Amino acid sequence: MISTNDFRTGVTIEYEGNIYSIIEFQHVKPGKGSAFVRTRLRNLRTQAVIDKTFNAGISIQTAQIDKSQMQYLYASGDIHVFMNNDTYEQVEIHQSQIENELMYLTEGMSINIISFEHEILGLELPDKVVLEVVETAGGAKGNTASNATKEAMTNTGLKLLVPLFIETGEKIVVSTSTGKYDTRAK
Repeated sequence: MISTNDFRTGVTIEYEGNIYSIIEFQHVKPGKGSAFVRTRLRNLRTQAVIDKTFNAGISIQTAQIDKSQMQYLYASGDIHVFMNNDTYEQVEIHQSQIENELMYLTEGMSINIISFEHEILGLELPDKVVLEVVETAGGAKGNTASNATKEAMTNTGLKLLVPLFIETGEKIVVSTSTGKYDTRAK
């Protein structure tokens, strides 16, 4: 149990049968009336974000979230297989659970699988990943205005804008939080 006075960003709680992660919180003490805590919560099952206000000092059940480091092995239809490198235990996750993360996953990549009481909630990707450009439009000669970009597609199917000097076959670093080009891979 955790008091609403002890809320911090990143804390996970169980509330009304769902599991939430605290994104933002604000303790408010109005001139009249009792204090309260205004929060913004992310549902870890649906990824929906809600705003909720709690009375100050009440206790809420905490949720113990487990993170297991696993390696992405392969996809078999709509099922994606991950393996724990220590125990060699394999976990299967349906495509619908990790649709957004699939654009950044490559075979052999190490990621964290987030679970709650043996229920898999999703994946935690690294901040940046290396992807290969498989298709890109040619840059027009003389089109070198500041920050000129062109569209490219990576080996995972991610479409993004890259600088004109990036060619097909090159490896690039992509931010998983924004989905944007970062740098060339070394």
